[in-house]
Amino acid sequence: MVAKKTDKKKKIDIKQLIKAVEDGSTTKELMEKFGFKTSTQLKVAYLNAAMETGQVPAIISGRAGSDKGSVSTEITVNKRGSLTVPKNLIEELEFKEGDTFETKKTKVGISLKKIETTQ
Repeated sequence: MVAKKTDKKKKIDIKQLIKAVEDGSTTKELMEKFGFKTSTQLKVAYLNAAMETGQVPAIISGRAGSDKGSVSTEITVNKRGSLTVPKNLIEELEFKEGDTFETKKTKVGISLKKIETTQ
């Protein structure tokens, strides 16, 4: 039987990571404290934390604006105040029923981030 590799992101407290970096902790200390195996993992986590907290602008994915057969990404607020995402966009983004998202107001609009749930 072949073991299936799973993409499980390491759950860390991003505020603690940012504070530890600001307090001058070394790479080695940070890796031990937060359980990273490589300095690259640490750097990626730190950059992601800085983007999530708005300390640096988030990198915009090239996929959303791609002309390669992409569907319209336009959605409208209905009279009840809800946003309805069209089915073709749901399918393109590979969202599934029951997916949960975190929304944040950003300098350029809003951010929608899928919350990974463990089952």
